[in-house]
Amino acid sequence: MTTTIAPPPGPVPGGVTGDVDRVRAALAAQIPAKTTKNLLVGTWNLRAFGDLTHKWQSAQDDRPKRDWHALACIAEVVERFDVTAVQETRRDTTALFALLSLLGPRYQVIASDVTEGGPGNGERLAYVYDSERVQASGLVGELVLPKDARNDVDQFARTPYAAGFVRGATEFILTTVHVLWGKAPADRIGELTAFATWMRGWADRPDDWNHNLLVLGDFNLDRLDDPLFAAFASTGLWPPAELNTVPRTIFDDDRTNHQYDQIAWFSDPARPGAPSLLEGLTYTGHGGSFDFLPHALRDLTRNQVSWRLSDHYPLWLEFLA
Repeated sequence: MTTTIAPPPGPVPGGVTGDVDRVRAALAAQIPAKTTKNLLVGTWNLRAFGDLTHKWQSAQDDRPKRDWHALACIAEVVERFDVTAVQETRRDTTALFALLSLLGPRYQVIASDVTEGGPGNGERLAYVYDSERVQASGLVGELVLPKDARNDVDQFARTPYAAGFVRGATEFILTTVHVLWGKAPADRIGELTAFATWMRGWADRPDDWNHNLLVLGDFNLDRLDDPLFAAFASTGLWPPAELNTVPRTIFDDDRTNHQYDQIAWFSDPARPGAPSLLEGLTYTGHGGSFDFLPHALRDLTRNQVSWRLSDHYPLWLEFLA
C-alpha cells in the first residue's frame, strides 16, 4: 500500500482554490495559530471516510461523491491542528492517504485496525498529527472490556483507540471512540458507562502509563441534561463549557443542539475544588467547532455536502504545553 496518492493532473480549478482560500481565512479568524507554547487538539467524524473519486469534482454518477475538491478543504482544517482524531475512517484507506499526500510529509497517521462484525461498520479510528509539533510516545492500544466488567454490554461495538503523544516535555494520551448509535438512545447507555468506567480505572491506577488522559470523538450524546450525558460524565469526565453550545452537525438547529462529539478529561465541576487530572497541560479556555458551510461547496445542498466533507463539524480545544 502506498502512502502517496497524487491528485488529478493539470491546474487546480479556480473553484477549488476559492473554497480553500475561504476556509483558510475563516479558520485563521476563529482558531488560534500554532505557537511554540500551545497545543491544538481536534476531533472530526468524517462521514464514510474511505474511497475517493479521483477528480477535482465528482459527477452525478460517480461513487463515492467525495472528490479532491472536498479533500483539499478537509486538509485545510486538519492542518490547523497538532493532532486530529478521525472517526469513520473505513477499511479502504484511499481518502486517508490522499489526505496525507495533500498535507505533506510532516503529517503522519496512527490508525487502528477495523472492528469486525456488523456493528463495527467497517470502521477504523485514526489520528493525523503534525510530526514537527508532536511526536508519538510509543503507546497505542485498543480498549477491550474484561468479562467481569461488561455489565449490560458484551463489548465495545467499535473498539476505542488510544495513542500517546509528546509535545515538548509533556506527554498526553488521546482515546477516541465512535459509540454505536443503536435503535434507541437507551441502547448507548451501557457502552458509554463502560467506557467512562474503563477510562477512570486507567486514570486511577498507580505506576501506569496514564498521564494526561483525554477522550475525544463521537459519543452520540443527545443533550447535556439526559441519561446519555450522565453516563458519559458518571466517573468525572467533563468537557469544558466552551463546547456546550456549539453545533455538532450540519443538520443541527436551535431545537436540536446535540452533543454528539466531545473532548473531555477527568475533572468534576460538581465538586468544588476537585482537581483536574491534567499535569503540564493547561486548558486556555479557547475551543469550539468550525462551520465550513458558508465557505466551501456553497452551491450544494447540506446532504450533498455531508457526503463530500462531512455531516459533522470538527471540534477543537487549545492547551498550553
